[in-house]
Amino acid sequence: MAEEEEEKEYRWETGYEKTWEAIKEDDQGLLEASVADIIHKAKRKRMLERKEGSRLGMMRHLYIILDCSESMTNQDLKPTRFLCSLKLLEDFIDEFFYQNPISQMGIIITRNKRAEKITDLTGNSKKALKDLKNLQQTAFTGEPSLQNSLELASKTLKMLPSHASKEILIIMGSLTTCDPGDIGETIQSMKTDGVRCSVIGLAAELNICKILAVSTGGEHGVVLDDKHFKEQLTAHVDPPPAALRLDAALVKMGFPHHALQASTTELSIAVCMCHADKPDESHRFTNPGYLCPQCLSKHCELPVECRACGLTLVSAPHLARSYHYLFPIQHFKEVQYEGSPANCYACQKVFVDIDKKVYLCEKCKRIFCVDCEIFIHESLHTCPGCATNPEIIFQSNSKSNNSK
Repeated sequence: MAEEEEEKEYRWETGYEKTWEAIKEDDQGLLEASVADIIHKAKRKRMLERKEGSRLGMMRHLYIILDCSESMTNQDLKPTRFLCSLKLLEDFIDEFFYQNPISQMGIIITRNKRAEKITDLTGNSKKALKDLKNLQQTAFTGEPSLQNSLELASKTLKMLPSHASKEILIIMGSLTTCDPGDIGETIQSMKTDGVRCSVIGLAAELNICKILAVSTGGEHGVVLDDKHFKEQLTAHVDPPPAALRLDAALVKMGFPHHALQASTTELSIAVCMCHADKPDESHRFTNPGYLCPQCLSKHCELPVECRACGLTLVSAPHLARSYHYLFPIQHFKEVQYEGSPANCYACQKVFVDIDKKVYLCEKCKRIFCVDCEIFIHESLHTCPGCATNPEIIFQSNSKSNNSK
């Protein structure tokens, strides 16, 4: 009877991973091998969740909806929920534009049963960060309105072309929402327009937020602490898989030249379109800038959408950094280490006994350690073995030319 009681588990324990049971001593009485194996599995878990060969969108249009109600003054996240959110969002915006250089982002806040657009969709990270820092002195009043926020973001997103990835990320600290109408109709409208809505809850899981995320194909999570909050945000840096129903479309882009290289002095000192409607800006007549190849309008920074003709202006490095999302590198095969080769091909790390698993690129047959494998897939996006193999490079160029 006592044995049967010991085997029983509470319902909340059934889905809990007992990591301490996986830690075992080796022949020498050390735990390094078990600990290293757990760390390696944790590192690869998030990367392997993405489907093999899934194609990701390059041009993302993301609205961040930030709760600015009274609930954001709560101090369960230090110093307050709001200040913690601002700090983590600053890092998120920097990383978002680095990984998605030809994407755009806007910021909306909701408080006192209303929604207010702080930043329009822009490809300039400095503008988004500046507007975000200005929110530090904002007043926290009333309740948020989830429906008003979604409707405000939808007005812009529904006008975007079909090839654009339309996303909304909601950071919700309140347990209530005050809406003027049926929010179910708004959720259905989001689904019809192809807008992907994700929610990060700072207090608890709300049923309406869960329904919103599930209905639109987004993600929903509730933070445990500031570190978990950062992980939840980081998960939205990489673009979601592109919708299968979307047809391929050609996007016209321009590669502008620097204004200092213009043939005439008049063009190089032309009024910058970024500050044309801001007479108080003293640097709008300065020389540095980029001229649109289609209408010769000048802009301060890239990437940007030309305010005169609507052409998307990018530089070659921006486009190259986004290209890997269309053709992601395949996951390496996890194999049992058998003593040969003795080094990781990338970092030349010497494999030891605790390196029970290594990772094989099935194209070039090179072996990598777990750290290099994760770095290659998350940051480098190119296999060093394939990049240094002339035969593979020739085959890739031949396929690219045939597809053209």
